[in-house]
Amino acid sequence: MSQVVNAGFPILTFTAAVPAVGAVLTAAVPAARRTAAKWLALLVSLATLALAAVVFFAFEPGGDRYQFVESHAWIKDFGVRYELGVDGIGVALIGLTALLIPFIVLAGWHDADPLETASKRWRPTQGFFALILMVEAMVILSFEATDVFLFYILFEAMLIPMYFLIGGFGDRAHSGTDENAAAQRSYAAVKFLLYNLVGGLIMLAAVIGLHVVAGNFSLTEIAEARANGSLEMATSTERWLFLGFFFAFAVKAPLWPLHTWLPNAMGESTAPVAVLITAVVDKVGTFAMLRYCLGLFPEASKWATPAIVVLALISIVYGALLAVGQRDIKRLVAYASISHFGFIIMGIFAMTSQGQSGATLYMVNHGISTAALMLVAGFLISRRGSRLIADYGGVQKAAPVLAGTFLIGGLATLSLPGLAPFVSEFLVLVGTYSRYPVAGIIATTGIVLAALYVLVLYQRTMTGPVKEETRAMPDLRVRELAVVAPLIAVLIFLGVFPRPLTDVVNPAVQHTMSDVQQTDPEPEVEAAK
Repeated sequence: MSQVVNAGFPILTFTAAVPAVGAVLTAAVPAARRTAAKWLALLVSLATLALAAVVFFAFEPGGDRYQFVESHAWIKDFGVRYELGVDGIGVALIGLTALLIPFIVLAGWHDADPLETASKRWRPTQGFFALILMVEAMVILSFEATDVFLFYILFEAMLIPMYFLIGGFGDRAHSGTDENAAAQRSYAAVKFLLYNLVGGLIMLAAVIGLHVVAGNFSLTEIAEARANGSLEMATSTERWLFLGFFFAFAVKAPLWPLHTWLPNAMGESTAPVAVLITAVVDKVGTFAMLRYCLGLFPEASKWATPAIVVLALISIVYGALLAVGQRDIKRLVAYASISHFGFIIMGIFAMTSQGQSGATLYMVNHGISTAALMLVAGFLISRRGSRLIADYGGVQKAAPVLAGTFLIGGLATLSLPGLAPFVSEFLVLVGTYSRYPVAGIIATTGIVLAALYVLVLYQRTMTGPVKEETRAMPDLRVRELAVVAPLIAVLIFLGVFPRPLTDVVNPAVQHTMSDVQQTDPEPEVEAAK
């Protein structure tokens, strides 16, 4: 095995270690010092953001593919190494994760305050914030891992804190003595865990198979061996291994028909935890499709592309149609996310530079726009005590700032020009159309349906006669504005000036295109008559 030279300060390790250590310290805060635990979690998340910013700005887009490399022996008998490195795609997603966690912590400031239930049990405030930080640490490390076995461990381990966040904490609208609500949260948590565990077990078999074929777990060494011809896989072997990896990533992504756990999980979680699921954790699945499916199994990826594009199209249209028919605000956002993940996966497997650049930007922009919309929706739900759209009306007259931020979050979700998601969705559609014109045309129906479900949601909740229950609804408070305003500012900034992201992402996309030996289709130009 070739040796990787470890040079410089191990900033990737520190970027993941800070939230991990912070999680332990937060959990250890005495029960009577709940406020101290909250401030500690917030400070730790800000420190992690600072480290992620250093990584982002120190990354050289024109430099080596993987930078800040760390490699140490771990389990020598099995050839497992603690091996880290980031490319432009990983850097962008680490930045997204570190950016969102402080807002998730701040938005959930009171979500785990002591609450007496019928069984006289109390929700552990320290545990809530400790679990969020632990998820952050695992997600960041999964974006950094270049050892397949290390990535697999993180891929599975992050399910444990997420299970407790989904099952142990619910909205105020579903708390108290409502035993049925507690049963629904438990069902959602178990369904989330089972779906992802099944995907993980199938992936484990593929990871073992990859080691048998390649002799090691190093992503960089395996890819290098594939490129120089020293490692050859039988066609059938490569396809089976690809399917094992892809299945697990499609569950986490989530891709139709493996998506059904997401509406339950997001619907029964607090709004900050719902954002953690779809804006942070689920991005591990789509990121892994780029890094592992295309990087390790290029021929199998091209073989499976037509079927995956069809599944992505179904996700786009199916998710949007179900979002249109939802009566529950949070489930509407969940189904909208399924549609958006369809766009991301379609862009990845369009096998064009525009499609993959758009898909990567979509991961970032979807995370920010969904966070803005879902967190404002959470503030709205906490005021009224209901997730049902029909229980609202005329909110813009009672709380105009809340309604305005809700509208901007919704417009970002439907990819309005001038807001960040428009750039990524446009690139995905252009990249797909250049290779699969029919798929690109069909995918545009998702844009029309997105406008429908977002504008109808706004019209039914924010406009019209003021309902008696919303007449005295307070507007956004300072803490809530501190959550929403920066997210909206980032959406506008990246909508008009996406270059800071594209400069980092595009070189990594070119490396991925080289892995699968694909070039962009030549434009068809009719000869002048």
